[in-house]
Amino acid sequence: MARAPLLQLSDIALTFGGDPVFEDLSLVIQPGDRVALVGRNGSGKSTLMKVMAGLVLPDDGTRVASPGVQVGYMEQEPTMAGFATLGDYAASGLDVDEAYKVEMVAEGLKFDPAGAVATASGGERRRAALAKLMAEAPELMLLDEPTNHLDIEAIAWLENELKQTRAAFVLISHDRAFLRALTRATLWIDRGAVRRAEQGFEGFEEWRDKIWDEEDQQRHKLNRKIKAEARWAVEGISARRKRNQGRVRALQELRAEKAGQIKRQGTAAMAFEGGPVSGKKVVEAFGLTKAFDGKSIVQGFDLTVQRGDRIAFVGPNGVGKTTLIKMLLGQVEPDEGSIKLGTNLDIAVFDQTRAALNPEMSLWENLANDPELGVSGKSDQIMVRGAPKHVVGYLKEFLFDEAQARAPVRSLSGGEKARLLLARLMARESNLLVLDEPTNDLDIETLDLLQDILGDYDGTVLLVSHDRDFLDRVATTTIAMEGNGQAVVYAGGWTDYRTQRGGDFVEAPVAPKPAAKKTKAVEKKAADGLSFTERHRLEALPGIIETLTAEIAKLEMLLSDPELFTKQPAKFQKATDALVARQTALGEAEDEWLELEEKAVR
Repeated sequence: MARAPLLQLSDIALTFGGDPVFEDLSLVIQPGDRVALVGRNGSGKSTLMKVMAGLVLPDDGTRVASPGVQVGYMEQEPTMAGFATLGDYAASGLDVDEAYKVEMVAEGLKFDPAGAVATASGGERRRAALAKLMAEAPELMLLDEPTNHLDIEAIAWLENELKQTRAAFVLISHDRAFLRALTRATLWIDRGAVRRAEQGFEGFEEWRDKIWDEEDQQRHKLNRKIKAEARWAVEGISARRKRNQGRVRALQELRAEKAGQIKRQGTAAMAFEGGPVSGKKVVEAFGLTKAFDGKSIVQGFDLTVQRGDRIAFVGPNGVGKTTLIKMLLGQVEPDEGSIKLGTNLDIAVFDQTRAALNPEMSLWENLANDPELGVSGKSDQIMVRGAPKHVVGYLKEFLFDEAQARAPVRSLSGGEKARLLLARLMARESNLLVLDEPTNDLDIETLDLLQDILGDYDGTVLLVSHDRDFLDRVATTTIAMEGNGQAVVYAGGWTDYRTQRGGDFVEAPVAPKPAAKKTKAVEKKAADGLSFTERHRLEALPGIIETLTAEIAKLEMLLSDPELFTKQPAKFQKATDALVARQTALGEAEDEWLELEEKAVR
């Protein structure tokens, strides 16, 4: 016998500010459903979830929950007025004999129920809201970005809990790995319409691209038909005016159909522009040791960051990932050890707290009051990678409209704030990017784009993220900070780290980790002396340097001819390109020789 649906929306229509969010929207959530709710930032995912929870009333249509079905909703910004502690809020609505559930969930999510609401961070508030929902155990859970502000260990705990639950749930998340592991169906919001596929997130992008391809084909056919009918109208309408008014009306209907099509939202015009080339060695750290209030961050940590590296820092919240990065940049002094920064560094920082954004100022003012961009006051232009650009035009490249340009930053969603901060960063040149949890709140399409531009970026990247899929796509090296001062370097991204480490991600014990846990590459790098290959390279480099120096001298002599540019411009350009290439190669060869020579005498 078929079971009644848990929740049903029928013919829902909703308008905000005169613009329709949904029209004729219908959906059904069945017992046992595990649904991914996906769509671009601003498409209405959170609004739809609030309609499902009964917190937002539609202008038209009906919401029906089956009798006796409890629908629980975890919102992104919970209101906790009237509660002294996070635990009080999380336990509200529970029977006295069920309060223990909050303690159990709090342990898994790693927050203190005794923490005061008045001083709690946004992340602590969200974890308390998630704990409340998990403790209540409703038949249908509505989860809006539950992994934001959770570290990888807590995400793994939550993923395991949701795998075991008998409740149905609808899940909004940017975390691909989380969505792939948990979902069996997908609801996709696109331009006010909601489509459902009976497959989990694993197949979403292929399904989405197929629908878009079909749309493009239909649009192409419609355009061809309009062109053909318009040509007929221009060439023969005067001779057939009376007989073919129907065909004229059909042409008008075709044009109306085209005008009524809703254009897909594009992607932001994102690009990181590399600044002047940094030295081959970006950072060298020797024997770093640091502790705060008796808590060890690192002990005897060594690291060499080379130009072009993509280094990810992973570990539980509070373990010291951001502190270690600040030490590597010379912003925090180590208790012991030394830092040597490379030459010609131009650093750009994406701060997880969004501290660079003033919430009370408008988007315009946040861009037009940035000394690093060369602007201040009420300027209507900013310098974007060396060229002036109008503020509103630049904001439009990041999918903000003109009305938003004058709105305060506090009115933006989390994803929009992240996009605005990226716009600030991308307006300037850099050769060292520090990205501290950049993936929070970004939609999947923007994450794809960010991954692509980081792949093309000429500089070096230091990355903190809890998004396992993003780490796998971007990182070439992973530094695992597992507590008790342990920071171990692994080759590759998150999956590579897990494979090399062996076992699940757990907090490290007090005893130090054996050296055998390090990868072979790290052992070789840490060893004294030179390998056979390095010794051979050290012996060959002086000859290479001598040859490059001689070639540079010949090219400089050729280019000193004042008539070469006017008489043989192609030869001039070829010689110029060759000179630049050899000068770059010489610099790299000299850096490599110095590095190997230093290693040989340690």
